[in-house]
Amino acid sequence: MALQAADPLSMAGLVGHLGDHPEVVLLPPEQRHLAEVAVVAVDRLTAEVVAGMRRAATEIGSPVVLVVGDLDESELPTAVECRVVAVLPKGAATADRLAHSVMTAAAGDGLMPPHLVGVLLRDVERLQRQLLEQDGGTPRNRLTPREEQVLRMMAEGLDTTEIAAKLSYSERTVKNIIYGVTTRFNLRNRPHAVAYAVRSGLI
Repeated sequence: MALQAADPLSMAGLVGHLGDHPEVVLLPPEQRHLAEVAVVAVDRLTAEVVAGMRRAATEIGSPVVLVVGDLDESELPTAVECRVVAVLPKGAATADRLAHSVMTAAAGDGLMPPHLVGVLLRDVERLQRQLLEQDGGTPRNRLTPREEQVLRMMAEGLDTTEIAAKLSYSERTVKNIIYGVTTRFNLRNRPHAVAYAVRSGLI
């Protein structure tokens, strides 16, 4: 896991919170490209912060856990574009919650505060309208039976390992199925895919 913070004090806080969790391995800066998850702690999503996160998304490509002091709803789509899959308000960032967010992101799942889920759903509605307009009012894609199974289990809160076990698939197969859905429907990440499927009546 790679860490990024706006100041030394925040960085020390992240290290202190995660240091007691043996399942979380902190990588030195020179190995950040190997990280399965990146944790970014900032007060706000300034233009400078967003630019840095976009560079990291291009260079590293790991899912991001965002620990943030203040996040406006209008900033969520930008955060998701930067590969943010979990948002944790600074005031609620206990050691256990932070570790849980990291492990959730590493498993390929997402974690958003309830009030931000509505923002994702509105963004999904916008995408759905665009797809319908492009195809004359008819959805251009449907889910395959395997995709529907996987998305239903994701909507029920199962992670990649649990889905693979229930369906007798490899974890790589499950990840490939999810990647196929997010790519075909032009969605940003797994929570976005579930929200889209539910909102569109696909599951």
